[in-house]
Amino acid sequence: MGKRRIKEIKSDLGSKKKGGPKKKKLKRIVTKGQAHIKSTYNNTIITITDTKGDVLAWASAGSLGFKGPKKATPYAASMVVKALMDDFEKMKLKQLDILVKGVGSGRNAAIKALTQCGLIITSLRDVTPLPHNGCRPPKIRRV
Repeated sequence: MGKRRIKEIKSDLGSKKKGGPKKKKLKRIVTKGQAHIKSTYNNTIITITDTKGDVLAWASAGSLGFKGPKKATPYAASMVVKALMDDFEKMKLKQLDILVKGVGSGRNAAIKALTQCGLIITSLRDVTPLPHNGCRPPKIRRV
């Protein structure tokens, strides 16, 4: 058999399609949800979940095309919120709990942008992890 014939056989093996109808994407109507804002020195990531914690949508400054130090700016955080709210016009999201994690400069801008979108903010919590006793100190240097 020639090389061309072997390539044709291999391509035929990989092109098997499963029969049956495709699954339709479920359009969920969620009225109450949670916004998890993770704001670091390098990026701002916002995840919208329902009350159980199942992710509905997420966006980050990096996914919107911001690069380098521009990802951690307040402007980038507000653009992330606007991108998410375009998705949620169809879901009829009304109430939102906000959980903020991190110390980046985009956290206040993200909160402000969420309040300006016309959503009812039921709670605002800071869930930044704090060390209880810190890291173990290094061994004493012997000279």
